[in-house]
Amino acid sequence: MSLNSINLVGRAGQDPEVKYFESGSVLCKFTLAVNRPTRNKETDWFDIEVWGKSAEFAANYVRKGGQIGVEGSLKLETWTDKNTGANRSKPIVRVTKLELLGSKRDAESGGYNDMEM
Repeated sequence: MSLNSINLVGRAGQDPEVKYFESGSVLCKFTLAVNRPTRNKETDWFDIEVWGKSAEFAANYVRKGGQIGVEGSLKLETWTDKNTGANRSKPIVRVTKLELLGSKRDAESGGYNDMEM
C-alpha cells in the first residue's frame, strides 16, 4: 500500500501567478506559509500548484495574506543547477481541493468558500 496525501492550512505568501497553455490547461502557483505549533512559532513555506478549474478559482479569489486550506499530494520537482551542475529537488504540493478560510468578510468578498477538482 502506498499513500501520498497532504492537508495544510496557512496563509498565501503572495498573489497567485497564473499560466494559460495553448492546450487549454490552466496552472496557478503561489506559496503557502504554515505556522508550526511550537513556542517559537516557526513558519514552513510550501510551493503550491493548482490546475484546471481550481486554478481559475485560486487566481480569482486567493490573495496574499488570505487564509486557505488545501488538500493534495506531494510531487518532487528535480533539476540540474546551471551554475554548479548539482542535482537539486524541492517538494511541491499539487492541490486537489482548495478552501478559502478566514473571516466572514473575506468569504463574502470571494463569493465562494471551496473548490474541488
